[in-house]
Formats: sequence, C-alpha cells, structure tokens
Amino acid sequence: MTLLGKRLHYAWVIVGIAASMGFITSSMRFAAAALVPHLSDPVNGFGWNYGSISLAFSLQWIVLGLVSPYVGWLGDRYGARLLLLLGAVLFIVGMMVTGIMTDLWQFYLFFGVVIGVSTAIFTVLPVSGVSLWFRRHLGAAMGIVWSFQGFGTIVLLLLIGVAFDNLGMKWVFWLPGITGGAILLLMVRFFYNVPADIGLRPLGVSEDEPVQIPRRDEAAKIRARVFIQRARRTVTFWNLIGIHYWGCMGHNIINVLLVAIAVDRGLSLGVAAGVLAAQQGAGVVTRGVIPVVAERVGCRTVWVVGMSLQVFPMFIILFSHDAWAFYLFAILFGIGQGCEVPTFPIANRQYYGNVPQGSLFGWQNLGNGLGMGIAPVCAGVLWDLTGTYLAPILMSLVFSAMGLLSSALLPSPRERQIPDWEQYLPAQIQARE
Repeated sequence: MTLLGKRLHYAWVIVGIAASMGFITSSMRFAAAALVPHLSDPVNGFGWNYGSISLAFSLQWIVLGLVSPYVGWLGDRYGARLLLLLGAVLFIVGMMVTGIMTDLWQFYLFFGVVIGVSTAIFTVLPVSGVSLWFRRHLGAAMGIVWSFQGFGTIVLLLLIGVAFDNLGMKWVFWLPGITGGAILLLMVRFFYNVPADIGLRPLGVSEDEPVQIPRRDEAAKIRARVFIQRARRTVTFWNLIGIHYWGCMGHNIINVLLVAIAVDRGLSLGVAAGVLAAQQGAGVVTRGVIPVVAERVGCRTVWVVGMSLQVFPMFIILFSHDAWAFYLFAILFGIGQGCEVPTFPIANRQYYGNVPQGSLFGWQNLGNGLGMGIAPVCAGVLWDLTGTYLAPILMSLVFSAMGLLSSALLPSPRERQIPDWEQYLPAQIQARE
C-alpha cells in the first residue's frame, strides 16, 4: 500500500484492524463495570445485589477462558475470518438483547455468555493473527494493539456516562452494539489470515524468499494438531498458562477492590477513584512499551520484573494509610500489571518460532479467563467472611508471588522448545513437503 507517498506494508493495516477490534470488544468488557451502581439501584435500576452482578462479569471471563483454546484451534485450522464474522454477529446480538434485559438470568446469558464468546474470538484471533504478519517489529505492533485497548476503556467509560444520562440504560448497550458491530463487520472484510492470502511476505522477510501460499487442506489441520500435541509435552507450555493464571488472579483482585480498600483505609471516594485511574493509566502506557522491550531483552526478564512489581508494592498499602502511598502503589502495580498480557505473543515467537499461533494463545487465555473470573469473587467472599480488607490484599500478594515464581522458572527465551516438531508429522505429510 501507499500512504502519503510512502510504501506501507499491509501488516500495519492488520495491526490497525486488530487494535480497533480490541478497542470495541475488550474495552466494553472493562468499561461496563461503571454500570454496577445503576444495576443495583432499586429505583432506577434492577435492585440486584453486588454479588449477583459481579457474577455476570466473572462469568464472561470464565466463558472467555474456557472457549479460547477451541477458538485458537479453529482459527489455526480454518482461518480467522469466518470466526471473526461470527464474533461480530454475536457481539451485535449480545449487546442488543442485553439492552432490553429484564431479569438477572438474562444478564448472565446475554452479557456473560453471548458477549463472552464474542470477546474470546476477538481476544485470541486478531492478536495471534498479527503475529503471522511480522518477522520484525512484532513488539511495536503488539504495543499498538494492547495500548489501544486500554485507551478504549477510558473512551467507553466516558461514553457510558453520557449515554446513560441522556439516553438511558438501553442505549448504553445499543449504541456501541450497533455502531461498534457495524465497524467490526466492515473490518472483517479487510482482515486476512496470513500475508500470502494477498500475495505478500511477512514484514521483515527477504524479498528472495518465496510467498508461501497458506493451506487449508487436511494436511494443514494435521500440522496444527501435531504441533499443539508436541507443545503440550513441554513444561514451558503449561508454565505460560500458569503465569497468565496467577498474574491475572493477582491483579484483578486489585482492579476490582482497590477503590473499596482505599476508602476502607480512610481515603475519600474521589481520592480512591484517582488512585484507580493512576493504576490504569500506568498500565496503558506500559502495555504500549513493554512488547518492544520483551522483543529485545526476552520475555522471562520482563515477566520477572513485572511480577515483582505486582508483589513488593503490596507492602506499601499493607502498612501505610496515606494518599501518596496509595498513588505510589498504584503506579508501580500498574506498570507490573501492564507487563503481563502483551508479552505472550512475543513469548510464543521466542519459545516456539513461526508456528500456528492461535492454539498457543488460546490455551494461554484459558489461564487469563479463569484467573480474571475467579479471583474477584473469591476475594470478595473472603472479605465478607473475615470482615477486613487484609484478606484480599494477602490473597493478591500470594497469587502474584506464584506468578513471579513461575516466571523465574522459565527457560531462556533463546532456547527454542520444540525445533524438531515437524519430524513427528505423518510420513505421507513429510513426503509432500
């Protein structure tokens, strides 16, 4: 492509599409938490209790985790475009019917399950798809994708406030559902599974290397199946899922309960909200930078530093009641949290090379979804049982410490895990190649 007189590789268009898809779908998952007080309002809302409401958000994460391995598996075998089209339809339907819900079970089904499946599709496939378009500058590409999602949460928070005050609850879901869904459908048209679909090479590949036409035949399905079978035999495969699980368990407790903890420690609601904003802002900036860093210094180093920043700053709010201490904690913890998720596509490239990425990232999102879904419910119940914020803080600290240990146990990212996996292909497949 040519832009302003300069050549532009289509890989950057794929980055823009993936970032926009995440902006619309994943951001809505986080921003919808702003509706919790309205959903619990017995006069203008539904009067549901906080436990019932939070279960719907946890359900969406759990659905994402359970569905993601299958989404990645299907994407590797049949390509991403058809699944992305299905995800766009599910997003539109889910948002529209959530807007007219009247009962709690509908909130669970429409928001938790239908939109949960849609977000799983748009979490796994665009990100893993971007990996196939880059041999160089993958870190910069991932930085754009992940930081744009964080920025989208802030934009949608503002949109929700304006839409609710002027149009009511229904349009909080209908407006992003209709406009966002239409944009998703349009972008699917311009999303290609691999560069060879349009006669290109990945960015960074020599012009002398032939364009490899993607195969969707039975041999391609066998290759994808054999690769993931061999990958599951490595300790690193399961350790990466564990890092996602423990890290998300650790930081989502803080995401959900930080304001409540700060208020319980004597800070005003306004100051507590500012603390949460500082944490999220630090995370947005970090997500934009850290994939580039991980590409240069290695994923293990990034995760060890990131998990350390989820562990040790916890002692600040364990022993201090001052606002400045909470702000310091929020910035350090936000940086640590921002190191985790964007590093996985880089780690997959470093540990496994140019292989089917969808299944790998899908399995890792199993840890992500279960961790993000289970942690806040467990921490909230424990707080209720013990009557103190100390319990969720210690729970977050322990989970993050497990993530730190898992990160330290990773091998060097310079060690390719299964470089010989293709020799396990059936003889007839090897003979064709």
